[in-house]
Amino acid sequence: MSSAKGLEGIVATQSAISSIIDDQLTYVGYKIDDLTENASFEEVVYLLWNLKLPTEEELNAFKTDIVSNMEVPEEVIDHLRSYDISKVHPMAALRTAVSLLGLYDKEADVMEDEANKRKAVRLQAQISTIVAAFARIRKGLEPVKPKKDLGYAANFLYMLNNKEPEDIEVEAIDKALVLHADHELNASTFAARVCVATLSDLYSGVTTAISTLKGPLHGGANEQVMKMLTEIEEEENAIPYIKKKLENKELIMGMGHRVYKHGDPRAKHLKKMSQELTKLTEQPKYYNMSVAIEDYIKQEKGLPANVDFYSASVYHSLGIDHDLFTPIFAMSRVSGWIAHIMEQYDNNRLIRPRAEYVGPEMQEFIPIEERK
Repeated sequence: MSSAKGLEGIVATQSAISSIIDDQLTYVGYKIDDLTENASFEEVVYLLWNLKLPTEEELNAFKTDIVSNMEVPEEVIDHLRSYDISKVHPMAALRTAVSLLGLYDKEADVMEDEANKRKAVRLQAQISTIVAAFARIRKGLEPVKPKKDLGYAANFLYMLNNKEPEDIEVEAIDKALVLHADHELNASTFAARVCVATLSDLYSGVTTAISTLKGPLHGGANEQVMKMLTEIEEEENAIPYIKKKLENKELIMGMGHRVYKHGDPRAKHLKKMSQELTKLTEQPKYYNMSVAIEDYIKQEKGLPANVDFYSASVYHSLGIDHDLFTPIFAMSRVSGWIAHIMEQYDNNRLIRPRAEYVGPEMQEFIPIEERK
């Protein structure tokens, strides 16, 4: 029996949802570049769930369905209010709130295909409301209800700030959501598929995925990138700071990626958006520092930036709290998790790998009174 640490290089399943081939990311065969430049996030969600792009009529109906399901049960909002805000990370709050949503969904344990589709819409819609509500509650502000005439990205920013966002702000969030929507069999997606392979429900699968994304080796990189940029403070400090980190053999977050050999194809889109937004908000130093760091790490270690690296300065420029970066990732990736969960249900087999045993063998049992 052979094994690979971290299952690296192991093909665990077949999927028609997304692919990473020769450093090219596609969703259902469509290049990420084309989707980022031409499709809305709702269009991409429809694509991932239905394995085809929607017609204009289908997309309009889907958008209406999403926005009409954005309000969450008041009991969930009250639960968010009960947290000790000083001790609760937004990812922990999101994990618990999504699990709680399942208690207030009458169809939570109904496993028919149409019921799962309705739950999928509710989950995709309500996760953004939860993130925005928690962000406001912890500041002593009242949650804001969504507006029927705004799209997904615009509604999130509206619920977060209680004002309609500028077009460039909507564009930035929409592109970020498209870029994070799915990424083949990443850790959180695999965890979700393992969970629902037992025929557990959709809420359990997504809660499992959020719990996995919460770990700093998966979803927390952009939060750590912004922490690093804040510590550097000024452009002239960037390279000395990075040199010291490398001398201490510390990890530089947001650089390199296990499955890309020549660079993350998503990074360039957020790099461009970072340049625009940091200039617009008169914070160009964050973009300039990021470029200097990327160039230096590429030169010294051969590692280019991944999607998390420039998303940090994009979100910061939008005035978003740094510890909300990963929950926003989850708002997007829930679309991919749900697509994979549905695919798992459609052709299910319990996921039960083996482990290569490396411990002692054939030991003789010693009665407790004789043990030393």
